[in-house]
Amino acid sequence: MRKTPAVNDKAKLGATIMEGSRCGFLLWAPLAGSVDVQIVLPQEKLLPLTRGDKGYFYGTFEGVRPGAQYFYRLDGRKRLPDPASRFQPHGVHGPSQVIESGFAWNDGSWSGLHLRDYVIYELHVGVYTPEGTFDAVTGHLDRLVELGITAIELMPAAQFPGNRNWGYDGVYPFAVQNTYGGPDGLKRLVNACHEKGLAVVLDAVYNHIGPEGNYLGDFGPYFTDRYRTPWGMALNFDGPDSDEVRRYFTENALYWVKECHIDALRLDAVHAIMDKSPHPFLAELAEAVHGEAARLKRPVHLMAEDDLNDAALIRPPRLGGYGLDTHWNDDFHHALHTMLTGEQTGYYIDFGRFDQLAKAFREGFVYSGEYSAYRRRRQGSSSRGVEPHHLVVFAQNHDQTGNRVLGDRLSRLVSFEMLKLAAGAVILSPFIPLLFMGEEYGETAPFLYFVSHSDPDLIEAVQKGRKEEFADFRWIGEPSDPQAEETFQRSKLQHGLRLKGEHEVLFRFYRELLRLRSQFRASNKKMDVLSYESEHVLLLRLGGETPDVITLLHFGRMERSFIFQWPPGEWVKKLDSTENRWGGKGSGIPPLVYGREEVSLGLAPYSLLLFVARKER
Repeated sequence: MRKTPAVNDKAKLGATIMEGSRCGFLLWAPLAGSVDVQIVLPQEKLLPLTRGDKGYFYGTFEGVRPGAQYFYRLDGRKRLPDPASRFQPHGVHGPSQVIESGFAWNDGSWSGLHLRDYVIYELHVGVYTPEGTFDAVTGHLDRLVELGITAIELMPAAQFPGNRNWGYDGVYPFAVQNTYGGPDGLKRLVNACHEKGLAVVLDAVYNHIGPEGNYLGDFGPYFTDRYRTPWGMALNFDGPDSDEVRRYFTENALYWVKECHIDALRLDAVHAIMDKSPHPFLAELAEAVHGEAARLKRPVHLMAEDDLNDAALIRPPRLGGYGLDTHWNDDFHHALHTMLTGEQTGYYIDFGRFDQLAKAFREGFVYSGEYSAYRRRRQGSSSRGVEPHHLVVFAQNHDQTGNRVLGDRLSRLVSFEMLKLAAGAVILSPFIPLLFMGEEYGETAPFLYFVSHSDPDLIEAVQKGRKEEFADFRWIGEPSDPQAEETFQRSKLQHGLRLKGEHEVLFRFYRELLRLRSQFRASNKKMDVLSYESEHVLLLRLGGETPDVITLLHFGRMERSFIFQWPPGEWVKKLDSTENRWGGKGSGIPPLVYGREEVSLGLAPYSLLLFVARKER
C-alpha cells in the first residue's frame, strides 16, 4: 500500500518565495483528486502538485519569481485563484500573484502598546482621503498624533469585489485590497505609524466569507450547513475537517502579525462564529496570537465585537474564559446615544434611562442578564470586575453611523454642546476610547453603505436587504443605493472642515480632552461613579477614595444649581465646555472650588466640567 506523504506543518499556505529562485506552494483541497499550478504570467506553464495527507497538495518549483500570476487547476478542469493568495492584482476573479514576503522595515525600535495606552481612531481607507489608499492615509498621521490618537484601526482590508466596499464582503483573507495599495501599501502605512508611535489595529472577519468571488467551497469543507449566519453559510469551526479550517484562519491572523507587523486584530461579530467544540476556535486563536507575541517580544491584542455581552470572551483561560483582550461595548454607545437623541426605535427601545448610562460607566455592560424587549429574551452576562481597559467604548463607529438609513453622523443629530458632552463621556471614561473618522471635527458627510458587485442578482439582493434592515427603526428617508458610485463619493471625508468655525473649535476640544486623559491616565485608576439620576448628572471621581480628578457630566436640558458631595481641598477647574473658547455661552463656574462636605454649582445644559485637586506644596 502506497503511503501518503506527510506535509510539513510549519509550511505556509499559499505561494512562498524560497532561496535559489524557487517557489513553494501549499494548498488544502481535500475535494480535489488532482491539483496543478497554472502560471499565466509572465509565461504560461503547468506545474503539478503532489497530494499529501489530510487533503493537502504541495510542490516546490524553480523559476517561479515574485510577480508571477497563477491559478490552481482542480482535476484538470476548473481553475481558481489561491484561497491563501497574498495579492489579487485584478480583483477577486483574476489570478493570484506571487509576492516577496520581505519589506524594508524601519520599526525595529517599536515595542508595541499596552492596552491601557490605546486611544483608537477607526477609519475606512477608501473614503478617508480623496485617493482612497494606504499611502494617502500616511499624510494624515501627524495630525492624528497631534490630536492624541495612539492607534489607528483600519476597517477590513482583505480583498473584496470591485473597488468600493466596507470590507466585510472580503473573500481572500490573506490578500490586501488591490485598490488600497496591496500588501506593500499596507506595510508602508504600518511602518509609518510605528515610526510615529502609533499602533495599528486591523479589522479581521472570521465569521463569514463574502458572496462574490467566494470559491472556498470548491476546495474543501470550509462551510457547514449545521448553522446559519446573517450573511449565509457558517464557517466550519467544529465539524469534520474543521482542524484545517481553523489552521487557515489562525495562519491568517499570524500573517497579519508577523509579516505585516499589525499590533491588534478587531474580530468582527464573534457571536456569528458558530462553534460548540470543547476548545473553541477563539480560545485557540488567542493562544496562537499571544504565543507569537511572546516570541516577537511585543504585545499583540485581540479585540472582540460581540452582540451577546459575553464577558467570558475577555476572561483569562484560568477562569474559564477565552483569553481575548478587549470587548467592544455597544451598550455604552446605546445608553449614551439615547440620552442625547431620545431615539427609542429598533434596539434603542432597550435604552433611554439615565441609570443605564450610570451602570455603563460603573460596570461596562448595561444588559448583564436583564430582559431585553428588543430581543424578547434575557441578554448578556456581567462585566462587573472586568478591568476597564478590557472594554472599548465610543459615541460613533462604522456600524452605528453607517447602519442608519441616511448614514447620518452625530453631528447631524444633536447640538454642538451635546457633541462636546459625548466626546467627554467617551474620552474621560475609564475605558479604551474609540473615535470614528471625522468625529473629532464634526464631519457632516454621511457614512453610507456601499458595494461594487458585478452580479445583478446580488446587487438587487443587497438593495432589498438594506431596506428590510431599517424596518424596525422607522427612520424617515430612503436608503441610498449601495451599488451607486455616488453613494461612495458622498461618504468621503471633508478634512478642510477642521479649519472652519465650530469644526475647528471641536477639534481643539477633542485634543484637550485627549491631553487631559493622557495626563491623568483614566484607565489606570479606580473610578467611582456617583449618579444624580433625577438631575441627569454623573460625577466621576478618579482615584477612588482619595480622588485627584473629578468630572461632571450634565445631560439635563435646563440650567440648574446642584449640591454635590465633594472631597476636601482646593480643586482647580481644568476644563469647562461652556467657556467661550470652546464655543460656549460663557461659564459661571469659578476657576477654583474649595471642597467641603457639600458644594453648590450651577450647571448649564449638556455641559462638561473637569476639576483637578491642587497638591500641597
